[in-house]
Amino acid sequence: MKTLISIIGSTGIGKTKLAIEVAKHFDTEIISCDSRQFFKEMKIGTAMPSKEELEAVKHHFVGNLSVADYYSIGQYEEDALKKIQELFQEKDTVVLVGGSMMYEKAVAEGLNDLPTANVENQQKLEKIWKEEGLEKLQEILKNLDEEYFNIVHKENPRRLLRAIDVIWQTDSKFSELTAEPTKKRSFQVHRIGIKAPREIMYERINLRVDKMLEQGLLEEVKTLVQYKDLVPLQTVGYTEIFKYLDGTWDLDFAIEEIKKNSRRYAKRQETWNKKVENVTWLNYDYSEENLEEVYKNI
Repeated sequence: MKTLISIIGSTGIGKTKLAIEVAKHFDTEIISCDSRQFFKEMKIGTAMPSKEELEAVKHHFVGNLSVADYYSIGQYEEDALKKIQELFQEKDTVVLVGGSMMYEKAVAEGLNDLPTANVENQQKLEKIWKEEGLEKLQEILKNLDEEYFNIVHKENPRRLLRAIDVIWQTDSKFSELTAEPTKKRSFQVHRIGIKAPREIMYERINLRVDKMLEQGLLEEVKTLVQYKDLVPLQTVGYTEIFKYLDGTWDLDFAIEEIKKNSRRYAKRQETWNKKVENVTWLNYDYSEENLEEVYKNI
């Protein structure tokens, strides 16, 4: 049976580096499941793999879309599975990596058979969002399904709208619906997770944000102001700089908010990953010997 190796872990922990090492070991290619890195205009703020990293191992679904493109998780699941099957024609193993937990689940396990969007619900929720703000949508979801609220990307209105709509349609919690078994994959999945003490994780996140600013995050966001209301830009690292650019916040405060919101996102990733089964965990400072031990079980 063919094997998909999925690299998981919180933001800034070193997943890209590990994925490249694993892909080189198995002489294979990488499928990205980082939904923010799909968009070519968002290189710096999403910590997109560098030119050198992309040349070291072939990556798929990195910088392949524009922020103006509509792209659903269902379409990604279909496209990613098609690419994986293509690679399996020549490779026995493929590597999956990225911090978008639902996108990882979509590929590794499959999406649940959830109802399509209800137009009436969507219009009602859009009205609430425009008139009462994102905080109101967050409040509604928290009251309906606190478990999903704790792990969802709270700054992404589309994720909130979708979850609330499904809950209203089914009278069931979104967290319960997405936990139900899905169709079996034709390949086996091995997950390798990277973990670190929280203080190390937070230190890495802070340093990563500083590095993004040195690389030109501010200039990158300035080029995207005209797209700031589009879904891909409703994300950490961009919404905060937009508030600086429109005069709402000063730059120092915006930077601290990016760090704080990145830390919050990392905590949500941790919460999600603790529930994922059959993971081989590596410490952030793993050695080559540690990695060799992991390979023996794949």
